[in-house]
Order: sequence, then structure tokens, then C-alpha cells
Amino acid sequence: METLPLFLKLDGAPVLLVGGGAIGTRKARLLAAAGAVVTVVAPAISAELETLLGLPEGTPQGRQTHRWIRGPYSGPEQLQGARLVVVATPNRTLNAVISAEATAAGILVNVVDSPELCSFIFPAIVDRSPLVIAIGSNGGSPVLARQLRRRIEAMVPAAYGRLAQFARELRSTVAQALPDVEHRRRFWEQVIDGPIASKVLNGREGEARASLEQLLALQQRNPKSLNQGEVYLIGAGPGDPDLMTFKALRLLQAADVVLYDRLVNPAIIDLARRDAERIYVGKKRSEHSVPQPDINQQLLDLARQGRRVARLKGGDPFIFGRGGEEIELLARHHIPFQVVPGITAASGAACYAGIPLTHRNHAQSVRFVAGYLKDNRLQHRWDEFQSASETLVFYMGLAGLEEICAQLIAHGRDPGTPVAVIERATLPEQRILTGSLATIAGVVAESRPSAHTLIIVGDVVRLQAELGWFGQD
Repeated sequence: METLPLFLKLDGAPVLLVGGGAIGTRKARLLAAAGAVVTVVAPAISAELETLLGLPEGTPQGRQTHRWIRGPYSGPEQLQGARLVVVATPNRTLNAVISAEATAAGILVNVVDSPELCSFIFPAIVDRSPLVIAIGSNGGSPVLARQLRRRIEAMVPAAYGRLAQFARELRSTVAQALPDVEHRRRFWEQVIDGPIASKVLNGREGEARASLEQLLALQQRNPKSLNQGEVYLIGAGPGDPDLMTFKALRLLQAADVVLYDRLVNPAIIDLARRDAERIYVGKKRSEHSVPQPDINQQLLDLARQGRRVARLKGGDPFIFGRGGEEIELLARHHIPFQVVPGITAASGAACYAGIPLTHRNHAQSVRFVAGYLKDNRLQHRWDEFQSASETLVFYMGLAGLEEICAQLIAHGRDPGTPVAVIERATLPEQRILTGSLATIAGVVAESRPSAHTLIIVGDVVRLQAELGWFGQD
């Protein structure tokens, strides 16, 4: 993070704006909306800016008002007393001088379209006051920030401003009634996610207030009514955070504690609430940092403490994710849980590699197979894997790749059958190694991919050379 996003109170604060053209006018509009007292230094200003600098309606008597110093910037004496300086002139040399003088005086400065001269940057803003959303690109791509703003504006109705105001008006009342921070946070989450918020959004604030007061009284009588623990088994997908579902993201951000393993992209873990506890329960081949029964017990213990627990699983929890084992214990002890499906590694890896798992001319079925070694050998009915029209996908099969190929050939599969080994699927560093049952072990030995791999066996791999060119963004 190159810059720290902050919301700055400017009500009544003096701000110096150098430049009075169209860009300066836009900045003045924002500053005035935030309550700043703007002094403009410029030989000439736009008609809109001149109107804006007039005495605003409702300004308290005796309060300092905006003003215009007609003429060019004359030196650091004009900076005195300013909380912020905004520079919007076409003169790059002058802009650099003002930036240096403001910085030397310890004043925050923004030079329009010159991020290297700025100590703060104006974000793109979605205004649903008192709810305000800011999007920044550290000056690298203002157009992208504005595009995201438009998307967010479409997703966040104007009525959310009413909801934010409703919560603000009742915040102190709730804080007095529920002094425990954790209890209070859960109360507000129930309000914001439930029918009370719906009433506010529909303009029925009076009904919403009555419902909130009833809920608050219930919480005071029975604080444990919000303390029921719950477990979310969340499919985190094959790696790319964009492949997570909306529900997965919502539950992850509601969790008090997150359990994750090495198959989960750190960028996905970062989507959790900042105050959520993070517990690593990762496992590697032949090195189990936390045995599976202990993970199951940990989920149970945390839920019994009244906590909402997110168990992030790479891919899908019910496809080689041992999710069934984890919820079995929870169900036995009557702990509520939710299972959120994820895009399994086979689907994600194949799509990003340009390998359709089924294709009318190449494969009419697909089989997912556990590829890990047990007691140093693979235990499968290899004679069932011989159909040339079926794609085989081996999970966790890197260590057993040589035996997989040998067994398939020994039981009748053509040694020339194409094979793809996909490393770190769906991530920017994804790598695809291709060969045949006879050659792929040698290719892998030479390329030495990491353990984050998936093995695809079948005629559909031939399509990768053609379709893989089109890839993903």
C-alpha cells in the first residue's frame, strides 16, 4: 500500500487553491462540500468558481468565508495558516515550486496530475453522505478509479445514505445499552443485514427505529441470543480471488476467526476483516503441521466459544477437501454450519490453461482422482481408467506422477496419451507443462514445478496448444 487512505475533517479549515480554471473549480467544489474555507489565488477564475466563492446560504454569522486573491502566486507567505494546498495551474515549474514550499512548511499538498509532487491524492468519490466511498490508484490511473466509482455507484443505491444516517443517530444509544464491543458489533451486523435495514432503505425509518429498540431490549435481557457460534466451510477456489462467490466473500468478511492452509492464496485471506484472527492449519505432503482430527476439533471448540469461524478450503470443500469430515463432527454436536461451494481446481486449472475437460470430439466424460500416495503407493482400480474418451484429472499427484503414468500404461493406456501438469493454476505465475504418459515424468523432473499442481490426462490436452493462446487476462 503506497498511501494510507484517510478521511480528513475540513469543516471551517482554511485551504489554499492555486489556479482558477476548470480543474481548480472541480477541486473547489469538493473542498467546499466538505466545509473547507477556500482561498483561491489566480489571475482569473471561472464563472462557476466565482459563484461558489460567494457567501453560501446558511453560513453562520461571523464565520470566515471563501475569498479570491486576484493575481499570481507570490510566495510562501500565502501558504501561512493553510491546512491544505491544492495546485491546479498549467505551469509545471510553478507547481513544483509551490509543492516544495508547502512540503517545507509541513502542509499537505496536492498538485493535479503530478502524483510525484503530492503528499495527498484526491480519490474518486461515491457520495452517499454520511456514507462516503473513496477509490484511489495512487495517481497511477485516475480513469480506472473513476470507472470503478461508476460501478460502485450502480451497486450502492442513494438510500444507503439514509441507512448510514440512521445508524449514526442511534450509535450512542446502542453503545450505552451494549457496552461489550463484540456483542455490539454482532448486533449492528444483524441490523444492517436484516429487515430493519430494509425498512430504512424503503423510507420507513419510524418503523425501523421501533424494531431496533425491540431488538435492543431483547439483547439486554438475553445477551447470549447473538452468541451462537457458527462455522463456514468456504470454497476459496483454485487461487484467483476473482473466482470466489459473493456468498463466500460475505461470510468470510463476517467471520471472527479464519482457518486456512497453504492452498489458499494469501490475497484471499486478506479479504477477511482486519480484526479477524487468522490461524494457519496448513498441511504439506509428509508434514502435517495440524493433523486433520485436530482441525476438526478446533472448529468445534471455536464455535462453542460463540465465534463465527471461516474454514477456507482451496478449490471446493467437498472435492478432495475433507469438508465432509469437518462438518460431521459439527453436526454431531449440533453446531450450525454452512458450506459454500468453490470452483474446484480441475475446472479452474483447465479453463485457464485452455483445456476443456470434455469435448464432443475428444472426451465424453471426466473423472476426478486422488493422486497422493498412501503407504508409498497409489491404490486405484487402474483398469477402470482406460477409456480414451474419458479425461482423468489427478489431484495432489505430483509426488506420484511417475507411478500414475506407469500404472496407466501397464493397464493398457496408450503411452502417447497427452498429459498436462498445471502449476499454480489461475494465478499470474501459472505454468503449464505438457508431454505424454511416456515423457511427462522427465519434463517435470527437468522443470521442477512446486507442489501446487494438477495433472490432466487425456486427448483434450491436445487442444491446449490452440486454445491456450487465448488464455485469461
